[in-house]
Amino acid sequence: MIISLNRPEVLNSFNEFMAKETQLALDQAEQDPEIRAVVLTGEGRGFCAGQDLQEVLSSETNPTPKPIQKIVEEHYNPIVTKIRELEKPVIAAVNGVAAGAGANLALCCDFVIAEESVAFVQAFSKIGLVPDTGGTWILPRLVGMAQATRMMFLGDKVMAAEAKALGMIYEVAEVGAALEKAMILASQLAVQPTKAFGYTKKLLNQAFENSLSKQLEAEAVYQAKAGSTEDHREGVAAFLEKRKPHYQGK
Repeated sequence: MIISLNRPEVLNSFNEFMAKETQLALDQAEQDPEIRAVVLTGEGRGFCAGQDLQEVLSSETNPTPKPIQKIVEEHYNPIVTKIRELEKPVIAAVNGVAAGAGANLALCCDFVIAEESVAFVQAFSKIGLVPDTGGTWILPRLVGMAQATRMMFLGDKVMAAEAKALGMIYEVAEVGAALEKAMILASQLAVQPTKAFGYTKKLLNQAFENSLSKQLEAEAVYQAKAGSTEDHREGVAAFLEKRKPHYQGK
């Protein structure tokens, strides 16, 4: 499945409608067994510039804007939760600026492929806000506390090459090539043992909270689950028969 943020006239900044549509698309990806990998990208020259500030400001057309806490709780938190809990790989194809919530939306995906011209910006401090959309959870895990603090306090632009060097993203692509590269990767992942990927993702989500003993216990539990899948049986059979496995994500 390709989920494409589609408000190019405002660099795909989020309003309520786009947030709800993104949530629905992720629900469809979860429920449809034929979908075994997801690519998230943006239309036009940007990936996502974060929140559309017109929606949070009082105006004649919007006299009672939704409180910012509600926007975070109802728009962004569900999207991040759905991506991290989706038992299928999610790849961000970052084709342009990724700022604020847009940057953290990309970083919470399993893989991030960004074009070399892309800037990731933790823009929150520029308008007196704190990072949201899972940024304070994922960014320190990717780059460490010192670099995360630098990005969040100073709001520096982090270009794709630096992001790759810091371990923030998976791959840098030429300008115009992020979606193509993401689709190649998605095609590779979509024929692999999807259930095992889902269980691995659950373990990775727990890894920084669990003690070693708790993580070892969790690994044993999920290994038992993986061992009971059709894909495991197919993988073993293919190995013994010296042939390429045919996984069905079951």
